[in-house]
Amino acid sequence: MTAIEPEDQEEKPLDPAMESVRRKMVRLQIVSGAIMFVSLMAVFGAVVYKAMHSEPKETAAVSASGVPSDAPLAATVSLPLGFKVQSTSFSAGQILFYGETVDGKSKALVFDLVTGRTVADVSVAGN
Repeated sequence: MTAIEPEDQEEKPLDPAMESVRRKMVRLQIVSGAIMFVSLMAVFGAVVYKAMHSEPKETAAVSASGVPSDAPLAATVSLPLGFKVQSTSFSAGQILFYGETVDGKSKALVFDLVTGRTVADVSVAGN
């Protein structure tokens, strides 16, 4: 059988070089722990500060198309002279005007409400 050493036997002291290394490691562990604690408290303090001091911004509510929903939008569309509108369509803040010019050619004009200008002028050719 193996012999079991008594528990009350004290450990042998380390040699001076190993004791110096052990002390340095303990000191490094304490310093690292203190730095981590201070950093964590700084982050926690910043989060609490932001949460307590954030003021709601009073900006106009904007719909998905980018047009303010609290006030009507005023815009003027310049269509070509003699343009006869046959149909219109609205999508994503843009209006499509489909019609004929004076010389009878079909044309589609796209007006963007956000920028306030015509973004596409398409001549439609077909049978």
